[in-house]
Amino acid sequence: MEKPGLSAVVLLLLLGSFLSASSVTADTLLSAPLNVTIRELEVNSAVVTWEILEGDPVIGFAITQQKKDVRMLRFIQEVNTTTRSCALWDLDEDTEYIVHVQSISMGGSSPPSQPVLFRTPKESEKMESKSPNEVTMEEVGQAQLRAGELIIIVVVLVMWAGVIALFCRQYDIIKDNEPNNNKDKAKNSSECSTPEHPQGGLLRSNV
Repeated sequence: MEKPGLSAVVLLLLLGSFLSASSVTADTLLSAPLNVTIRELEVNSAVVTWEILEGDPVIGFAITQQKKDVRMLRFIQEVNTTTRSCALWDLDEDTEYIVHVQSISMGGSSPPSQPVLFRTPKESEKMESKSPNEVTMEEVGQAQLRAGELIIIVVVLVMWAGVIALFCRQYDIIKDNEPNNNKDKAKNSSECSTPEHPQGGLLRSNV
């Protein structure tokens, strides 16, 4: 006949093991991410953001990205991070995608979040929806480049105008001096060709 004390010990050991396992499971169980949202939606990219319950020992995340009605998946995982967002890249324009987010802890992963469905816009739609006052960094760089080129062109034109004005001025000075030089030359030539007569007239010899 089995002793009552031995049965009690076995029951206590089993109960302790069950409580320990339940405690570990409760510590490592994570809640699914909340408020999963798609932001900064572009033709070929997007950013997914989410929130977690306060107190969850989250050390990373895992994202499952899938085209609607297509079985192929893209799996993105990152650990040792506290970020609550992730960039999705190399997307196709005018395409529907489904995204799930999971939290990661030292004990495992949380259940996946509620699926989020979104569609990337067309290139033409993105251009039409762009505000007239919206200016991209590329456009700013091009505007600065055009302004720099315009400044260089203006400086070159001013320099050429100065050179031309200086040349015209020098040409006018030279042209104005030419009649005076011609007069001086003519005067000097006439003086050299006319004989000088001493005062008192010519002396005549008596025959």
